Amino acid sequence: MTQWQYVVCCRPFRLAVPEAINAIAGERCSPHPHNFTDRMIRPGDQAYFDIIQSYMGYKTCYYRTFSVGKATVAQIDAYRKAREWMDSAIDSLKPGVSTDRVVQAFPKAQEIDFESEMAAFGLNFCHGLGLGLHERPLISRLNSFKDPYELKAGMVFAVETFCPAKDGISAARIEEEVVLTSDGAKIITLFPANELPVAVSPSLDCRSRAN
Repeated sequence: MTQWQYVVCCRPFRLAVPEAINAIAGERCSPHPHNFTDRMIRPGDQAYFDIIQSYMGYKTCYYRTFSVGKATVAQIDAYRKAREWMDSAIDSLKPGVSTDRVVQAFPKAQEIDFESEMAAFGLNFCHGLGLGLHERPLISRLNSFKDPYELKAGMVFAVETFCPAKDGISAARIEEEVVLTSDGAKIITLFPANELPVAVSPSLDCRSRAN
């Protein structure tokens, strides 16, 4: 998928067709599930959402994470670590760079409480955007050390990170879409994700959630 196709097809959300929204909250955040449930989001939860959409056949998605009511120290720490991995990976994305160098920015499976890279696949990685949701370039610790290839200017792909929190149930999930220019990766997703946002309802008394 080219940068022009992304701008035309994916930025105008009002024209895109949502295919699915996967909402993960509370104790379901860690370990990361990929199934849908009817669990209600509750005060104190950390929650992340994967919005999957298409326009004229082109597909994209991205994750955003929120804390509900008030963020705990464990939730903030997990988000900060996920953002650090994200920024490190994005900084390494340059034309001519081999994908086995990029994946060094991502944590090993055991660092996020998985027993193998196969079990952790799809959590800290990069994937291309296009007619299929996950297309090349596919960059992960599972395959890129064995089968590296060179990045080229004009590639458009997603960078995803996941970090479980020390409380044993919360986790942070971030995804940015980037286009690879001659100067490196340029983020083209619009919703900010540098810091953990907190969702607060006017009817929600957060004082009891203080930590």
